[in-house]
Amino acid sequence: MRSNRLGGSAAAVSELALGCAALGNLYHPVTDEAAHATVEAAWDAGVRTFDTAPHYGLGLSERRLGAALQGRPRDTYTLSTKVGRLLVPSPRGGPGDERDHDLAHDLAHGLAHGFAVPATHRRIWDFSADGVLRSLEASLERLGLDRVDIALLHDPDDHAEQALREAYPALERLRREGVVGAIGIGMNQSALPTRFLRETDIDVVLLAGRYTLLEQDGLTGPLPEAAARGRSVVIGGVFNSGLLTAPRPGATYDYAPAPRPVLDRALRLQAVTERHGVPLRAAALRFPFGHPSVASVLTGARSPEEVRDTVEQLRRPIPDALWDELRAEGLLDPDTPVPVTAPGGATPSRKEPS
Repeated sequence: MRSNRLGGSAAAVSELALGCAALGNLYHPVTDEAAHATVEAAWDAGVRTFDTAPHYGLGLSERRLGAALQGRPRDTYTLSTKVGRLLVPSPRGGPGDERDHDLAHDLAHGLAHGFAVPATHRRIWDFSADGVLRSLEASLERLGLDRVDIALLHDPDDHAEQALREAYPALERLRREGVVGAIGIGMNQSALPTRFLRETDIDVVLLAGRYTLLEQDGLTGPLPEAAARGRSVVIGGVFNSGLLTAPRPGATYDYAPAPRPVLDRALRLQAVTERHGVPLRAAALRFPFGHPSVASVLTGARSPEEVRDTVEQLRRPIPDALWDELRAEGLLDPDTPVPVTAPGGATPSRKEPS
């Protein structure tokens, strides 16, 4: 699997990255054995980039990922984690679903995250310089590693000024000292990542759900800004919370039931892709690579079967005529760049609008 360097940084990412939120029991429990097997399947498929966060299952994702990677040569993979939430012991303690800990934030940003883990800790927002250092130190302990390759500011929607003034300089210093290879921001909105690209020297934006086959809000800021500055973008949420895997009534979009107009658009997309013999999820996986700033697509999985299906869909040939029909049907803007399969079925290059 091809890898791409993030901006001018020392970190490189495989074109497909494994998002490890599900390994933290996102929505439903996953056994330790299934989590380990999922990482193994990704490794066997050539995936060498793994993304996690303290937020995912109150550290469970980090612990499981570190255990699964134990024994692998450290210079053979890229590991990304995040800062902005500190985990502190909860006075409640005991088992239970802790999905209410971030409820206010999740509702404010259209999310409904919930991790089925014992409520032994709670999250505290902290984008101070000290918070960054404490967060990374705790992450390294959970991962069982001496370094991470990429450190991302995690969802600073309501903490933009502190993230800019305090957290970012701390990350920049860690990068300068060689403690991390690359730094950036991970969000499901476009405006603040664009500001960070303009006002800081971050290497990468992890943009979730805002540059997909269904919607291309990322073209209004972060993607062209990254291209102009020689920075990179990793695209997450390519299935828009599952809608682009199987569009039907009740399917989720941005972690909530899809509104009827959004569902109708997804069904129209599916009709076009199926006319070309391509599953919708295959086209959704391939689409982001049409933009020159996109270095990797990050997808989650909770089983080896899901990993293998994702890899199979990513490798599926997609005719250029499919993208042309999407444009002709008004489902893609005429000036949206799309991938074109290179001779021999190699990783797609970019196809400019005609």
